[in-house]
Amino acid sequence: MNERDALTAYAASFVDELAQNQMKHVVVSPGSRSTPLALLLVEHPDIKTHINVDERSAAFFALGLAKALKEPVGLLCTSGTAAANFHPAIIEAFYSRVPLVVMTADRPHELRDVGAPQAIDQINLYGKQVKWFVEMALPENSDEMIRYARTIGARAVATASMEPSGPVHLNFPLREPLIPNLKQAEEYRHNKVKPTVMIDSGILSLASSQIEAVTSTLSQAKQGIIVCGELRNPEMKEAIIALADKLAFPILADPLSQLRSGMHDKDGIIETYDTFLRDEAAKAAFQPDVVLRFGSMPVSKPLLLFLKKQKQAVTLVIDGGAGWREPAGLATSMIYCDETDFCHRIGENLTRATERNWLGLWQAINEATKHALSSIRDEVELSEGKLFSLLQDLMPAGSTLFVGNSMPIRDLDTFFLNNDKKIKTMANRGANGIDGVVSTALGVSTVSENTVLAIGDLSFFHDMNGLLAAKLQKQNFTVLLINNDGGGIFSFLPQAKEKEHFETLFGTPHGLDFSHAAALYGGKYNKVQSWEELGQVFVESFEIPGLKIIEVPTERESNMQIHRNLWSFVSQEIKKVLNREIS
Repeated sequence: MNERDALTAYAASFVDELAQNQMKHVVVSPGSRSTPLALLLVEHPDIKTHINVDERSAAFFALGLAKALKEPVGLLCTSGTAAANFHPAIIEAFYSRVPLVVMTADRPHELRDVGAPQAIDQINLYGKQVKWFVEMALPENSDEMIRYARTIGARAVATASMEPSGPVHLNFPLREPLIPNLKQAEEYRHNKVKPTVMIDSGILSLASSQIEAVTSTLSQAKQGIIVCGELRNPEMKEAIIALADKLAFPILADPLSQLRSGMHDKDGIIETYDTFLRDEAAKAAFQPDVVLRFGSMPVSKPLLLFLKKQKQAVTLVIDGGAGWREPAGLATSMIYCDETDFCHRIGENLTRATERNWLGLWQAINEATKHALSSIRDEVELSEGKLFSLLQDLMPAGSTLFVGNSMPIRDLDTFFLNNDKKIKTMANRGANGIDGVVSTALGVSTVSENTVLAIGDLSFFHDMNGLLAAKLQKQNFTVLLINNDGGGIFSFLPQAKEKEHFETLFGTPHGLDFSHAAALYGGKYNKVQSWEELGQVFVESFEIPGLKIIEVPTERESNMQIHRNLWSFVSQEIKKVLNREIS
């Protein structure tokens, strides 16, 4: 049997095993060395391939697909720096627990470290930012090597999926010829062969004695809180809400927890803590004896600082992925258990609390804060806070809002309040970077209807290449481009006091005209000048096919002042609530 037949048997078996283990999507960046895998992937009837020319954008696109689907997505590129360009997205996937199967083609061993073109050291290229690395064997057509290729495919999908989910890296050294026999490849598909191995994994669960111990701790608590960061499993929501109701604990719900929007009971969900925990009187009024944490650490810095001071509290971090997501450094118990199972089993052993004054105080201050924050809707000039306050009204029910980092995610945290519209909110909070956000959101929009990206101007500039996917795939995608001509978040940080060098180093004004980017990628562009125009253009964007970019110009200095005025107003409202409680 010749080398081409060996390549076909080996690579086709691997690709088919991916499909048999339910990998349905692969993002491919064109290249020569990756030809055999690319051709076999695009030919496989059970795998949908997405072509993305720029490897950096491709990797973030795959990240978005995997985030939206909650299942592993494949990623393929050729050798050399193409593989290096995957790295930022792989870092994000690792820290945000998103499953990716990364496949990099490579030169064979005899062409390494000898000056061959497009040959770099790809062994453990992504270091500790992948769950598993495999240097694949060279293609052979023996029964043992076919089984090897299939086994690696099955293990790659399973390893990426198992909690904590994340990226795995398979490096394929390939010799020429690189063209497989596509007709022969059909012999290695599922209708002709069985999968090599099906890998099943269960969930982490506590023993009965452990459940009893946790139940005893929670039963004795009088002033507990539940803190929810990003929650990826929809089943967690109802389970956490039911547990909170039994305990009479407030739920401090991050915007990415998916607890702020939907038809579920939101009576105990506190969403304005980022604002009122800036107030000293509010912080003094809340001294919890127990903190229950689910999901990643929330976006809010005031909440993190608040939690760090609660040294008197018993802090339980529940993590079905058995990781260590505890930057406050105060955990008294890291509970490695499926979160939904934990809530159900603890709830079954609890008696519903009748004393609800503690919960009532949180609710009262939350309502007062919402009242104060609603005053931002009186703003006449375009501003970032009011934009996010209005979005919960303007977004269609069941839509998806992807939010950029820096100021947009913080304004979402502050102004996106409880509602019934089932709006899914998403962001890249693993490494908190501003790069790759456009591509990630486009990956999400591939499988999620009515996806809106709210993004700052610098982050948009970082990933304008990603817009090519919207053009080539004719995706329906709306971008709210918040343009304050620079890095708005730095105006809130201590660096703002360094007036002499602030604009050069941190403000970084660019003066870009983004209408040209819209024209380059075939998008419809509007630069709005009023709230009325914004509302009209935004709502109409969902009826217009393709890419839509709506630029919202704002002022950095006025935005900072609006926020500070609101914080002052909130403090006044909190004092009224606390005075009523005392009297």
